Amino acid sequence: REDPKLRTSVADGKIAYPPGVKEITDKITTDEMIKRLKMVVKTFMDMDQDSEDEKQQYLPLALHLASEFFLRNPNKDVRLLVACCLADIFRIYAPEAPYTSHDKLKDIFLFITRQLKGLEDTKSPQFNRYFYLLENLAWVKSYNICFELEDCNEIFIQLFRTLFSVINNSHNKKVQMHMLDLMSSIIMEGDGVTQELLDSILINLIPAHKNLNKQSFDLAKVLLKRTVQTIEACIANFFNQVLVLGRSSVSDLSEHVFDLIQELFAIDPHLLLSVMPQLEFKLKSNDGEERLAVVRLLAKLFGSKDSDLATQNRPLWQCFLGRFNDIHVPVRLESVKFASHCLMNHPDLAKDLTEYLKVRSHDPEEAIRHDVIVTIITAAKRDLALVNDQLLGFVRERTLDKRWRVRKEAMMGLAQLYKKYCLHGEAGKEAAEKVSWIKDKLLHIYYQNSIDDKLLVEKIFAQYLVPHNLETEERMKCLYYLYASLDPNAVKALNEMWKCQNMLRSHVRELLDLHKQPTANCSAMFGKLMTIRILPDPGKAQDFVKKFNQVLGDDEKLRSQLELLISPTCSCKQADVCVREIARKLANPKQPTNPFLEMVKFLLERIAPVHIDSEAISALVKLMNKSIEGTADDEEGVLLKYSVLSFTHPTSFHSAETYESLLQCLRWKMTRPQNRNDLPQIRSTLIPILHQKAKRGTPHQAKQAVHCIHAIFTNKEVQLAQIFENNITPLVFIGPHFYLAPDQFASPMKSVVANFIVKDLLMNDRVQAIKLLVRWLLGMKTTSLNLPIQLFDYYQRCWVSEGDLTEQKRISKSDMSRLRLAAGSAIMKLAQEPCYHEIITPEQFSDECYQVRQIFAQKLHKALVKLLLPLEYMAIFALCAKDPVKERRAHARQCLLKNISIRREYIKQNPMATEKLLSLLPEYVVPYMIHLLAHDPDFTRSQDVDQLSCLWFMLEVLMTKNENNSHAFMKKMAENIKLTKDAQSPDESKTNEKLYTVCDVALCVINSKSALCNADSPKDPVLPMKFFTQPEKVIFFLLIVLPH
Repeated sequence: REDPKLRTSVADGKIAYPPGVKEITDKITTDEMIKRLKMVVKTFMDMDQDSEDEKQQYLPLALHLASEFFLRNPNKDVRLLVACCLADIFRIYAPEAPYTSHDKLKDIFLFITRQLKGLEDTKSPQFNRYFYLLENLAWVKSYNICFELEDCNEIFIQLFRTLFSVINNSHNKKVQMHMLDLMSSIIMEGDGVTQELLDSILINLIPAHKNLNKQSFDLAKVLLKRTVQTIEACIANFFNQVLVLGRSSVSDLSEHVFDLIQELFAIDPHLLLSVMPQLEFKLKSNDGEERLAVVRLLAKLFGSKDSDLATQNRPLWQCFLGRFNDIHVPVRLESVKFASHCLMNHPDLAKDLTEYLKVRSHDPEEAIRHDVIVTIITAAKRDLALVNDQLLGFVRERTLDKRWRVRKEAMMGLAQLYKKYCLHGEAGKEAAEKVSWIKDKLLHIYYQNSIDDKLLVEKIFAQYLVPHNLETEERMKCLYYLYASLDPNAVKALNEMWKCQNMLRSHVRELLDLHKQPTANCSAMFGKLMTIRILPDPGKAQDFVKKFNQVLGDDEKLRSQLELLISPTCSCKQADVCVREIARKLANPKQPTNPFLEMVKFLLERIAPVHIDSEAISALVKLMNKSIEGTADDEEGVLLKYSVLSFTHPTSFHSAETYESLLQCLRWKMTRPQNRNDLPQIRSTLIPILHQKAKRGTPHQAKQAVHCIHAIFTNKEVQLAQIFENNITPLVFIGPHFYLAPDQFASPMKSVVANFIVKDLLMNDRVQAIKLLVRWLLGMKTTSLNLPIQLFDYYQRCWVSEGDLTEQKRISKSDMSRLRLAAGSAIMKLAQEPCYHEIITPEQFSDECYQVRQIFAQKLHKALVKLLLPLEYMAIFALCAKDPVKERRAHARQCLLKNISIRREYIKQNPMATEKLLSLLPEYVVPYMIHLLAHDPDFTRSQDVDQLSCLWFMLEVLMTKNENNSHAFMKKMAENIKLTKDAQSPDESKTNEKLYTVCDVALCVINSKSALCNADSPKDPVLPMKFFTQPEKVIFFLLIVLPH
């Protein structure tokens, strides 16, 4: 492998050395050799290409320095000096090198490359010589000589690896610049970049290498930018081999292709001009995991802040959006996660994403629906302008999702947006108006049956809608304007929430009272524990409550803290201290996750007065006074109604300042104070105001004035008599007299009611007369005058005449509808009194006016939910199946489901309820429903089976669950009814035939809906004798009257 020139020169002994330099051979010491080489280096450094004589003179020396003796010398200083000499030799003799052997050239450049490793240590005394070597090689482009070698790629690969390995943060920009010059000249002036050489560059972009040596990453990054035009084709070929042809063996980096694409795109998108169509091909792969990897990659490319890939490559963008509908769940999930970054970095793409997010918000996978919410909320929290109303609407829909995790995320996300943009006003009025609906929507969720939803709404109210940690004035201002801006349904939900919390406080107070008794009443205490429900799982909640009850019995200090917490005089600050103290006592340091403690915290958060105390009510009243005077910030805001707060926190109103302020406005119903002797001067001022309102005020004011007198004054009879004696008392005022003081007013007025109101007034001011009669009967609680029957007949006449009792057609359709509604509501209100149960039965409440049906159904539902009406009235919901509007039928179905759920839950939580199953068990509505439908005016013949669709509507809801074998129980009831006769018309064969037809249809429905109905009934059903009697002979059971 020795160069022929070198062998001849050495043999002839004609090597010429610079002046003062003796011969350099293996006979001298290393130190002497280094000394002589330094002088040679100095000589070659000073030479230039024009020194022809010197070039010829020192040619043998140049050949000698490339001998094996120097290239393989063990001393690194000798090798460095020789490398510097060789670099200068290439510079001096350029463009022709003095070495003609390809093998020798390869050895020389590999030798020089190995010496470049010395660049790594910048603190080395020899670093300047290493830098000189690099600078010389880069300036002369010495490595370009290797292009003539067949195996030059080996040299280039070694050079690139060496340079990438030695670069570090101690190098200055000149070092990096010379390295770049050296490598870029090889790439740009060569015939192409081999895969191995490309790998030596790309490997520095892989995250693992990038994290180890950031300087090598930066060097590769700048190198790729500089050589983009040349190297792009090589990169495209690499990805084509791996992505399209599947030849992963072409490179050790094949498994990192997606990481490389991401880094290359960030460096310069032009590097991937030919690669993007290949990604579109991979997006359509049959392999789900492969599609997932491509989606993850493209999500980063499209979502990066400065990326314009979506606009530059629309086909790829549309193909990527199609993955939102991918059959593979992880692909859809990854697509949804990408949307958040895209919305924040590229708002202009929101329109493209909206439709796909809409579909995914209804995805069958819970995790995907959850991430849709997270995506939208995250973007909205960054900037509300990033999400449109349609996207927020998706979150709104998911507050009613079937899965708790999704509902919770949607509710909490909306709550955070409301606090950020409405309470804090971080983006101005326009943003606040955009999310102003959130408060109503969140409170509407309190109507849901799930205890999870109710607890979360209470938590959201305390932390986001009206943050409890605000100062008193700010907290009340927040509550004031929140309440004033809520829609009616949200107001009802908020009122219900306060009432539920107050009821829970009452249960806990009663439980503490039981603990104070000298002898424990176990049955009473157990019954009280059953009513305290604060967790979704009733069984677990009861176990925890029992344990808490046991702790209360053993720890007197804990009881005293709890008594202070639920005391009417407890302030918000005291409540906070009590909650922390109780939680501290129950905490167990050895148990980080304590479900029992979490349950107790749930309970304490619900019963603690975190918003309302005497100081808060005082601040609230001041706000009300400002509103009345027109000096409040929101002059258009309506006054906050105090009726619920006065019911749930009556003691907080007990101050002279509060009462004096409230005298200005008597629009709310005052509750009874605990001490009637409080503030006598206020009561003396209040009397003339109440009298004046009762005599001269509006009907609503007059009624509330009577209730106020009844609640506050001990001598209410005297006060009411003084008003009653006045002839100008409005008609609406007389009714409350009858109801609140029946002994004093109702009995003496029997003749007036019978002769004047029933005979005369009912024909004129009908609606007010009906209301007055109802209040009179509710006060009397008697059936002696048969007035309930007369009123019921009056309603029947209203129905037959469609509200036109005179049949002179002088009354408008709307007034006729109002009269029918008033009569029906009156019957329903009387039916809530036990003394009237026997004389009033559910009749046909199907009305031609849908507003009448709708309002009546709401009143019916409200009374049934509170268990005020007998079970038989639930059968009226079966008539809702006739409503032509699907939405109203669906609403009726929801009301029915809630009634059934409440009754079943009541039976579970009240052990004593098992004795009243006939009036509580939902399944017992079946006989009432059968009897009601048998008497349906639309069901004129037993052959008119089509009219019995109401049966399907009712039974389908009742048979949603087969609790305690209820399907067999209902079937047994229908079979037993066929053994009876209609009690109202036992001898009319046509009536009984219709009754049996309804039974047959009911049996068909039950058999078709359930395969479990043929099991043995858990108990023998009891039929109401009011509607069914036992016949003398059993002849109808085997008779099927249902037409073929």
